[in-house]
Amino acid sequence: MGGSNPTPPVLTAPPAPPVLLVVYGRGSATARGILTAGRRLCTAVFFGDLGDPKVAADLAQLPKSATVVDTAGLTEEQLCDRAAEFGAAGVITFSDHLLRTAAAVAARCGVPFHDRATVEVLVDKFRQREALAAAGVQATACRTVHSAADLGPALAATGLPAVLKPRSGAGSVDTCLVRSAAELADRYAEFTEGAASPAVFVLEEYLVSDPTVVGEFWGDYVSVESAIRDGEIRTVAVTGKLPLAPPFRETGYFTPALLPAGLADEVVALEQRALRALGIREGVTHTEIKFTPDGPRLIEVNGRLGGHVSDVLKRSAGTDLLALALRLALGAFDPPEPVLALGTDCPKVAFQYFLSPPADGLAPGPAEVLDGLQHLPGVDLVDARIDPSWRADWRAGTEWLIGTVYGSAPGHPELRVTVEGIHRTMADFWS
Repeated sequence: MGGSNPTPPVLTAPPAPPVLLVVYGRGSATARGILTAGRRLCTAVFFGDLGDPKVAADLAQLPKSATVVDTAGLTEEQLCDRAAEFGAAGVITFSDHLLRTAAAVAARCGVPFHDRATVEVLVDKFRQREALAAAGVQATACRTVHSAADLGPALAATGLPAVLKPRSGAGSVDTCLVRSAAELADRYAEFTEGAASPAVFVLEEYLVSDPTVVGEFWGDYVSVESAIRDGEIRTVAVTGKLPLAPPFRETGYFTPALLPAGLADEVVALEQRALRALGIREGVTHTEIKFTPDGPRLIEVNGRLGGHVSDVLKRSAGTDLLALALRLALGAFDPPEPVLALGTDCPKVAFQYFLSPPADGLAPGPAEVLDGLQHLPGVDLVDARIDPSWRADWRAGTEWLIGTVYGSAPGHPELRVTVEGIHRTMADFWS
């Protein structure tokens, strides 16, 4: 008598990973970094303007299997039509100037993102100041400058010294401190010379520093990194800074920040009031706050991941802020405990030091001088590309540098020893 044949198992294919649309441009995360962070999490589809040489070069480094959509020449409506074909579960961007585009794509695809009204106060420094003042969070004198005729009235409102910067911009490009009406006129003429349609600038009051809060060796400001889902704000970290290079160029980050007892809570409270005042309900934010004689004051709120922050946070506490941003865009909300100080969950201080010249017009020295950096305590990597024809230009802002030093230290005193060693080496390098 024959036996029965067992029924073969039914094989089912695993569900396809969700599609995440990445509106890609110059910003705070690289294409390769995004693809790596999203591995086993989603299928990333990159929308980028291949007419931009930097964007084209970045996206060319992706494997051939990656999906890249060239947005060069597309209207916003055409771009949204193309995006709608992918059945996306989320939309994200890491570029300030693409926040409007990402908001339009998200609205068309029916997925969470900053709404258009929120985007406008994130990309427009004047509107942001207005919104913060109207909500009673912080009044900062700020005026728009459309032409040289606006300089006098603007200066009368802000007083001296004041800060001149583009109304929409990032990375401290064309941003400077002015100490007189003549200097203001000269800088504005320099920034707008030859432009058929000059960019709109803002002039705002200078937030005076209080170097006694954290000590003169460290930067007089911090950034707060947060994750937001449906209006619920969760602090991820407070990031410390090294002092700015003139006029407003960042020179490095470290996590966790070095703050007196209780100050982290005060800084986070101010940041959360600002996020609510600006109507931010989704995404990852990067908010810069300065220490002044009047207490912590807002520099600005950015509606995307802060540049370089994800690296130092991951190396100090194991928190992958880039992956967190991707998960958040796809609907997950699982931020870890905030990184506010050294402890069991954050056993070391991780840093990046930017190899940026201390003054304008300087040239890089011989490459062998940088070899000494590798022997400093705590230095893990020196990533530098030296071009003898390179010259410092403060107008290009924070990104005008030749490289970055990566490392870590057991604590802030040890970090200071390492940074002092970098300072000594670089003093012999720039000429």
